[in-house]
Amino acid sequence: MASPIHTDISRLLVMLAATGKNYDIEKIKRAFEYANALHEGQRRASGEAYISHPIAVAEIVGGLELDTDSICAALLHDTVEDCAEKTNLKEIEKKFGKDVALLVDGLTKIVMLQVDDKEEAHIENLRKMLLAMSHDVRVIFIKLCDRLHNMRTLDAKPDNKRRLTALETMQVYAPLAHRLGIHKLKLELENLSLSYLDPIGYTEVKTDIEKKYGQNVGFIENIRRLVEDRLKENHIHFELEGRIKSVYSVYRKMYNQNKSFDEIYDFYALRVIVENEAECYSVLGYIHEMFKSIPGRFKDYISTPKPNMYRSLHTTVIGQDGIPFEVQIRTWEMHQFAEYGMAAHWKYKSGASSREEMNKKLEWIARLIETEDGTRDPDEFLHALKTDIFQDEVFVFTPKGDVIALPQGATVIDFAYSIHSAVGNKMIGAKINGMIVPIDRSPANGEIVEIITASNSKGPSRDWLNIVRTSEARNKIRQWFKKETRVENVAAGKSMIDGEMKKYAKALSESEIGEVVNAVAKKMGYATADDLYNTLGYGGVSVSKIAIKLHDEYVRTYRAREVVEPLDNEAHAKATNENVAANKPKNLRSNSGIIIDGESGCQVKFAKCCNPLPGDSIIGFITKGYGVSVHKRDCPNVQQGLDRAENEGRWITADWERGANTAGKDLYEAHLQVHTENRIGMLAAVTTALAEMKVSILQVNCTSRSDGTALHSMKVSCKNTEHYTSIVSRLKGLDGVIEVVRGFAT
Repeated sequence: MASPIHTDISRLLVMLAATGKNYDIEKIKRAFEYANALHEGQRRASGEAYISHPIAVAEIVGGLELDTDSICAALLHDTVEDCAEKTNLKEIEKKFGKDVALLVDGLTKIVMLQVDDKEEAHIENLRKMLLAMSHDVRVIFIKLCDRLHNMRTLDAKPDNKRRLTALETMQVYAPLAHRLGIHKLKLELENLSLSYLDPIGYTEVKTDIEKKYGQNVGFIENIRRLVEDRLKENHIHFELEGRIKSVYSVYRKMYNQNKSFDEIYDFYALRVIVENEAECYSVLGYIHEMFKSIPGRFKDYISTPKPNMYRSLHTTVIGQDGIPFEVQIRTWEMHQFAEYGMAAHWKYKSGASSREEMNKKLEWIARLIETEDGTRDPDEFLHALKTDIFQDEVFVFTPKGDVIALPQGATVIDFAYSIHSAVGNKMIGAKINGMIVPIDRSPANGEIVEIITASNSKGPSRDWLNIVRTSEARNKIRQWFKKETRVENVAAGKSMIDGEMKKYAKALSESEIGEVVNAVAKKMGYATADDLYNTLGYGGVSVSKIAIKLHDEYVRTYRAREVVEPLDNEAHAKATNENVAANKPKNLRSNSGIIIDGESGCQVKFAKCCNPLPGDSIIGFITKGYGVSVHKRDCPNVQQGLDRAENEGRWITADWERGANTAGKDLYEAHLQVHTENRIGMLAAVTTALAEMKVSILQVNCTSRSDGTALHSMKVSCKNTEHYTSIVSRLKGLDGVIEVVRGFAT
């Protein structure tokens, strides 16, 4: 539910005063007045005054009890981006100091970034935010608060924008909140995202939770009384909190484990907060005396904290009437870190020593954004996000007993490189629990991993790049090849580009290839073509990532030199005769990639009834005033229209330009009918699969059927028929998908 709208900071000031902290109220007031003046006249999509948004963000930041500069940056976070004609970072620094300016800079999108597409621009903005976060973690705290308020007010956006924002929140910002340990923000971001990604499933689970809680309303209270009495008997100072699982937590468990709602047993939880660690373990003993514990459901995060600093004891026991419930036991300090994560540092600590401690805990961000070769690869960066930050961790031990956290699925090679580059580079084998294992083995929780090294090792194998899961290991392997095998890398990279350019219709000479590659290398920021070859050779960038750049440069350099002789009137007359089609002018590329009766550059539009894609057999229809409408040849409207007398002479031959959209640069609309089982999570599974394929969803409508199935009518962006086939193949492979067909529902 959206919070009340405020266009002044009176409530914020009351909130800050209640914390008892020494805020610079005058500086905060000046930041508000400056932001209010800059945003004057601006409105949000909902019609509200824009200043209400930065105020709301500042209130959420204040709820985390961050410092004065963070509050000011929250109030100013959109000024440089949205009011560029009125202010800039230098002006912000002059008025509010260097720290505030740096925070605002980290929160400002790269609006003038020169990249090939919106996706790459989006990735660069994420990378910039994480880079700023590695220097000052307050950047991401404020960004998470900004995203939370945007999610709370997302109803004002169009449906496709809501879904894209919710998906990004679920895949990026909620996991970041989790990694930073900010449970309160993570929980709300997940629930809000789910309500937009799968509104039907969200509502069903929410209703089931309310119904189940109503049936067992006294359960938690009875448990509380029993535990209270026992702890008082043993003179423990404590506080008890009862809770139930969140909607998203239940939904995720049902989806991941394919369970019904009635099969979710750890629905209830009791939290015990005590004074010190010794009391945590004492309370655990009392709980296990009072209730029967469930084997394998005890976790000690006090002796082995999570990477996000979360510390607590967890155990699941059987309560009254056989109802299981979870008990969490922690100290007050642990509780503050569990709720506020790294933001809790600002509640208790300050000064240089605290900042140094925080920086050490954020080393994983610096490792994530290390790109010494200067390349930008959106796929690689997203892979690093998913593996290094957003996956569950496993905790393994070195032979000396040190705990190493790895992403789930990481291999012993990843473990070796997490110890040190030299260990990974000299690795020749590994042992787990004393037994030699293959180097692609993934260690499990609690296992002891030992790396076998040799001083005369020749270094890592290129095959390891296909085995490792973490960006840290991948970057270190690439750096080894970059430094140690440049000659081989250049030869390998040159071979890759030669192979790519053999696909072109015109065979290029050695010097012509060199001309194209030199131009591409210069545009990508490399000093020489050999530097680009070297990067390709050691895996810093894949040839598929520069294929479009190579082709564009080839077209610019050589297609421009091709001269097409104009046809005289007699030749043009012959060109209209189907029997002398060979005399038609050379097919030139038009903006649409369509050749109409042998001519390019005609005004065309794609018929909405069939939405043709490159690769489809097509035909044109001359409309009245709107150019040529292009249909699939098997479109029902074509079959009916060809026989109508009034359309005589208006149907015309149409073809795709040879090689149209083979590079996949243009996008076309395609319609899908996805027939699935009607169960919770199906729409989320379909949209997630499309997102992972980087397929944009333009529109989606869902209909339940009386036979227990559902039909999802979707409009998506598609490159060509080959791309469409791969989309259909991926969706058909999902559990619960019955059929996928092209076109509108009938």
